[in-house]
Amino acid sequence: MMNNMMRWWPVFLRNLLVWRKLAIPSLVGNIAEPLMWLVAFGYGLGALVGSVPLGGQQVPYILFLASGSICMSAMNAATFEALYSAFSRMHVQKTWDSIMNAPIALRDVLLAEMLWAAFKSLFAVTAILGVMLALDISRSPMLVLVLPVLLLAGITFSCMALIFNALAKGYDFFTYYFTLFLTPMMFLSGVFFPRENLPVLLQHVSAWLPLTQAVELVRPLFMGRWPQQALLHFLVLAAYAAVAWVIALALTRRRFRA
Repeated sequence: MMNNMMRWWPVFLRNLLVWRKLAIPSLVGNIAEPLMWLVAFGYGLGALVGSVPLGGQQVPYILFLASGSICMSAMNAATFEALYSAFSRMHVQKTWDSIMNAPIALRDVLLAEMLWAAFKSLFAVTAILGVMLALDISRSPMLVLVLPVLLLAGITFSCMALIFNALAKGYDFFTYYFTLFLTPMMFLSGVFFPRENLPVLLQHVSAWLPLTQAVELVRPLFMGRWPQQALLHFLVLAAYAAVAWVIALALTRRRFRA
């Protein structure tokens, strides 16, 4: 039973071993953009803004942005891996077909891809968090809890990305996902400014977005506080992951039967 449950592990390990050859360029690519956002907006715009009101207190904008952008980084890193890299292995290189010649089911391959994308995003955000600590943006001892939250966020967004991976006929298809879903969510989820500044209708919409759940869990930890409604945010994020996984598995199975 245990062997059957762990059939995804060799596929996960295979992806890890391949990634190790390009680990440094990969990490640089994953952390360069969010750090540019942090420097340009956190220090540049932050010098003009100063601080933002949050939870009845004024929070330095650099801290506000850092706590949101690291969630955005987890989302982007997991999404790119579960879209472009997974699609290459599935459709272009036919790696999945080769793997399934062994006694490994499609479900195991997809589970390995999902977990690999989530853990790869965790590698990236750990490096980003290290830079933030070096910049002395936060000294909260509760930052140790940030990584488990971001791992769950990585799992959630990798599951969602695998839905579009199953539907895609080519790389261009992913543009719809980024343009119509990820980019609007990035601006609606409180990464760059408080959600309270949005129109009331958009506040209600943004309150249930998956990125919002991650931000609402992570930002208080940067401030040394326990998140309000932590269980609710955790359950919503986990529900997104569970539903997206079921849909991704069903669509991927249908694609391989076609």
